[in-house]
Amino acid sequence: MSNGSTRTPRHGTAQEIARSVRPTPRIDVSGGTLLVVLVLACHAEDTTGVDLASGALVRVRVDWPDEHGPDLEPFDVAEVTLADEPERDDLAQPEAVTAGGLPRHLGTLHGRPVRRLLHRLVAPIDEHVLGFPGASAPYWEFRGSRPSLALITPTRGPVLFRRPEDRSVWVRFAWGRSDNWLPVEDRHSERALDAARRDRLSGKDLASALGFKPHYLVVSLSSPRDGHCYKTVRALLPRG
Repeated sequence: MSNGSTRTPRHGTAQEIARSVRPTPRIDVSGGTLLVVLVLACHAEDTTGVDLASGALVRVRVDWPDEHGPDLEPFDVAEVTLADEPERDDLAQPEAVTAGGLPRHLGTLHGRPVRRLLHRLVAPIDEHVLGFPGASAPYWEFRGSRPSLALITPTRGPVLFRRPEDRSVWVRFAWGRSDNWLPVEDRHSERALDAARRDRLSGKDLASALGFKPHYLVVSLSSPRDGHCYKTVRALLPRG
C-alpha cells in the first residue's frame, strides 16, 4: 500500500491537477485517500478510469442517488474519496474500490497526455479477452488472479449493432485471432444508433455517428448476475 496519495482536495485546471499528481508505484487504498482519476467509462455499477498517481486501471463503486445518476464523461478528471472500508475483497473484480461519496468533477483532459497514458495501458493481444473463453463465467471460479478490466485495440472492427430479438446493443470486433461479440453498456453508443436511425454501424458511418473514430474498447467484467459475471463493453473511445 502506498502513502503517496494526497488527502487534501486539489484545485486548478484538469491539466494542472494531472501534472501535480505525485507518482506512486501502486494505488493507495486506505480509507479517506483521495484518488485523482481519468474517467474512461461511467456506469451505475462503477466508474472505470485510470488512477493518475499509479497509472493503473481502477473501478470505483459509487452509490449514486436516485436523483443524481452517473454523469461523468470519458476523459473527465475526477477526485474520489475512498470509503473508510474500500471493500477490496471481490476476487472477480480485483481493481474495485468503493467511494465514500460522489466524485468531484475537476475538468476534462485531452491531447498528448491522454494518448500517452492510454497507449501504455493497452492490453497485449491474448487468446481470450479478460483471460477466459466465452462471454461469461460463474462467480465462484474467480480467484483474484485475472483482471476484470481491459483497454483493447481491436485488430478489426468494431461493428456496433442492435440485436433484433431484444433490441440490445452489441459490438463485434476481432482481437488477434478471436472474433468477439459482446454486449455494450454505454449510453453514447446507444444514442449513436438512435441518431443514425440504423441498427448497424461500422467504419466511417460509426465514426460519424459517434463523433470520433473508435480506437479503444473498454471491456469490463460485470458484477454477478444470476451467479455469473459477464464480459461487457463499457465504452468506445477515440485515441485521446
